[in-house]
Amino acid sequence: MSRGTVVRKILQSALFATLIVASYSPAFAGDDAKTPTAQDGADADGFHLPPFPADAHVSQSVEVDGRTLKYTVTVGTLPVRDEKGNVTGQVVFTAYTMPGKNRPVTFALNGGPGASSVYLNFGAIGPKRVNFGVDGDNPSDPAVLHDNPGTWIGFTDLVFIDPIGTGYSRAMVPEDKATTLFYSTDNDIKYLSRIIYDWLVKNGRMESRKYLVGESYGGFRGPRVTEYLQTQLGVAMNGMVLLSPYLDAAASDNENVSPLPWMLTLPSIAAAQLEREHRLTPEAMAPIIAYTRGDYATTLMKGRTDPAATDAMIQKVTELTGLDPVFVKRSGGRLETQAYLREVYRAEGKLGSRYDSNVTAWDPFPYAPHQVGGDPILNGIIAPTTTAMVNFVTQTVGWKYDGRYNALSYQVNKLWHEDDDANSGSVDQLREAVANDPSLRVLIAHGWDDLSCPFMASVLIVDQMPAMGDPTQVQVKEYPGGHMFYARPSSQAALLQDVKTLYDVR
Repeated sequence: MSRGTVVRKILQSALFATLIVASYSPAFAGDDAKTPTAQDGADADGFHLPPFPADAHVSQSVEVDGRTLKYTVTVGTLPVRDEKGNVTGQVVFTAYTMPGKNRPVTFALNGGPGASSVYLNFGAIGPKRVNFGVDGDNPSDPAVLHDNPGTWIGFTDLVFIDPIGTGYSRAMVPEDKATTLFYSTDNDIKYLSRIIYDWLVKNGRMESRKYLVGESYGGFRGPRVTEYLQTQLGVAMNGMVLLSPYLDAAASDNENVSPLPWMLTLPSIAAAQLEREHRLTPEAMAPIIAYTRGDYATTLMKGRTDPAATDAMIQKVTELTGLDPVFVKRSGGRLETQAYLREVYRAEGKLGSRYDSNVTAWDPFPYAPHQVGGDPILNGIIAPTTTAMVNFVTQTVGWKYDGRYNALSYQVNKLWHEDDDANSGSVDQLREAVANDPSLRVLIAHGWDDLSCPFMASVLIVDQMPAMGDPTQVQVKEYPGGHMFYARPSSQAALLQDVKTLYDVR
């Protein structure tokens, strides 16, 4: 199994964070259509589930920069239908809207595959947030929602979409058929694109400015959904914000020959060391990135033909990472992520998280040859996000449903399968979407310390793109923190300013 395959399997066990029908019959039949029930696509199979309640609404407010912003929360559903009009799935969304002429609307998707949108909602951009993902946060801490100073509600309406099998969204067909219809690379893009289209039609928002934000595997979805909307459904997005995106599935392949897999992670490992030394700045990172592109890559490609260069590289990597020189030498200067996350905290009996290597937890099996325990961040975020979302939906909004809420569905992840073009990632669609629309703006945002979707991959991807007129049309920005860097208030504030620039907020 290649390192790239291993990375994808790990990502697919994480949050990041599905229907052929998008090109056939409408997924939403209009306000006069009957409310879909379990019977609507289940007769042939005898597959039954209790019906979802009607859409529910509640008014709320948030204090942001000394202003009180009043908005409406809607929790509701949109059906997905097959070519015969049968309901094969129901997608649950959470929308935050404010009155006002010409307000944009932003659609949000997390990753996994198997993650609901709660992480973007209650962690990054929604009006309320719950604490998670930062060193010191515990799963048993009270899951209390508080005003989110980094919310985007001040300048855009927000629609958080839970893919089938996540949140409360569900397939209305048996598992084998759901696997075919929903849990695949291509069908996932088609039905989610159609859900965006249907929400716009249902709410009379086709003429609004439209944006898409995707995190992790949601970043894989972002360019593909945008290009599909442009070319198949006739909906042009004005911008994309890709947070810690998983854009190029093949970038970590061929680790025994290509220097690229090791080039992607070394800068993030070095950034974590700089942060531990309280020296992490863009200026401190610039020579590390230059070294990675230059002497590091060149030395790896030389292999055994230049022992002196290899020795110099081993010494340099040791200096950059603060690791035991014996460990670095035995690794050949090629720092495998999970081995690094154990080694860097081995003396303390702890593990680092691949989502932010400076967030740690005790290693429950310190003498095992390989890591046995789960990820420190991943294991800690499911309880607070689930508790907060269930209470919010069922109690605050009043969408009364007692089924299970899946913040992170391992079953979806287990059933997921990749189509033939999955390994090509979303780089082609990113290029095509930008080429199709010179007005489309793209912000790719990463945390320095993220080893699950390292920033260096996006830097290299964008640097290889043709300028296509405006070289600032696609930008990569880095912030202190990891995969969910927005959990750090200072990084969230910096992201907010960059996003306001993208949206042209004055």
